[in-house]
Formats: sequence, structure tokens, C-alpha cells
Amino acid sequence: MDLELLTASLRADSSDIRAFVEGLAVKLEEALPGRARVDRAKQGFRGPKVVRAISVDAGSQRLELRVSDRGGLETRNSRVSGGIVLKTEPVEIDAWLAALGQALAVEAGRSEQTRQALERLLLG
Repeated sequence: MDLELLTASLRADSSDIRAFVEGLAVKLEEALPGRARVDRAKQGFRGPKVVRAISVDAGSQRLELRVSDRGGLETRNSRVSGGIVLKTEPVEIDAWLAALGQALAVEAGRSEQTRQALERLLLG
């Protein structure tokens, strides 16, 4: 798995924050069922449900992305042991995407289902 290609693919949609977050959520739910959690909430009274947060458990780390009320992104990485968060640090989006890409590449090496989902992500 080419980590740089994967990270570039994740960044490809980042110019439109809303589309980027929605697309990333769908891709992660497909690639990491049960390990990627997506929090969606209605936008306004009758508006569509939109992604508010994404959380990915990747071994000893948890990668979290939140959409702020102003539409910006907040990203952080947490160190986890036995399901308990030991340390949380805010990180820049590029560092978060790099950590996510690395975690996905490791998972793809372990899981055929994840590898196939990532191939679809890179090709589609």
C-alpha cells in the first residue's frame, strides 16, 4: 500500500470542507466497519443530517476529527490503552491525515476487506 498515494487521496477533497468530511466519513465507514464512528446531526430544523465528528480507533491511538460550529476542522490524536484515553493532543490536519493514512495502511496489511475498500477509495 502506497502511503503517500493514500494520504494524497484523503487530501484530494479538502478544498471543500463539507464535501471532504462527508466523503471521508463514508470511506472510513466502509474501510473500517466497527472501528470508525461517525456522528451525524441534522443541520437546522428540516435540514439534512451532516457529519459532525469522525473517530477512528487504530490500535493504540484514536484519531478524531470534529467540524466546528463555524465550519472549520478540529483534529486530534489520542493515545489509548485498554479503552482508556491516556493523552490527547490537537494536531494539524496534514499530520492527522498522515497518521490516518498510516493507520489505514497497517490495517490493510492485516485485513483483506480493508485492503479492498482502500483500493476502491484510491481508484474511485
